[in-house]
Amino acid sequence: METQKQLKEIVKQKYSEIALQDKETNQSSCCGSGGCSTEVYNIMSDDYSSVEGYNADADLGLGCGLPTQFAKIKKGDIVIDLGSGAGNDVFIARHETGETGKVIGIDFTPAMIERARQNAETRGFNNVEFRQGDIEDIPAGGNIADVIVSNCVLNLVPNKDGVMKEMYRVLKPGGHFSISDIVLEGELPKEIKQAAEMYAGCVTGAIQKQAYLELIESNGFENIIVQKNKAIVIPDDILQQYLSAEKLKAFKQSAAGITSITVYAEKPLKQKACCDTDCCN
Repeated sequence: METQKQLKEIVKQKYSEIALQDKETNQSSCCGSGGCSTEVYNIMSDDYSSVEGYNADADLGLGCGLPTQFAKIKKGDIVIDLGSGAGNDVFIARHETGETGKVIGIDFTPAMIERARQNAETRGFNNVEFRQGDIEDIPAGGNIADVIVSNCVLNLVPNKDGVMKEMYRVLKPGGHFSISDIVLEGELPKEIKQAAEMYAGCVTGAIQKQAYLELIESNGFENIIVQKNKAIVIPDDILQQYLSAEKLKAFKQSAAGITSITVYAEKPLKQKACCDTDCCN
């Protein structure tokens, strides 16, 4: 079993390769992790092309939703995008914030940061910024963001609780997030869960949907809403690399599944007083 550090290095290596690929290559692979399917497999079937602020050069086809579409971004907002890649959601968020707002993209991979900065410079965007960093330790001060968005990234992070705590820290009181992510319903076969290739392909790092929502609530967020729920179907020619014919048949007949969800939640305007709980007893 890989350690958290080893898993992070796997993800960094894979997404460094992805940063050098085009969208078409990524769409015919396991969420960009390599040419592993003869079918066109794009885990994000949502179409960004009609969304205002969209820049095709910044779209690597790696998302699993349209979080910026649901994020309720207003003019002048400060927005942080966790796992910003080549800048796709950052540039769409910039369109919503206008010239008076600011968007900060955070990414773990130096190659992605370089590509995103080049995209921003080419377009003359001076109110976007890209920072290299781990979203378990977001390189930003506390209480600064009006909105956080993220697209198919938290499932890649081993310490999801740490990310939730960081999101809470960085958001202003009354701020909110809209994040798209991969979750599970039922148990995946252990062969898939243990496969590092599938981990970098947005599947094995996912947790149960109910546990995901409970993690958000346990970190103090409120008004939690599942804004979108979409089943993800992995082609058989990918699954056959990990499962025998018998196990593949059993998996397809089971209730287990992979789902893309987009979740909204708010940081309370006021933190609960200590004595609202049992902590003072």
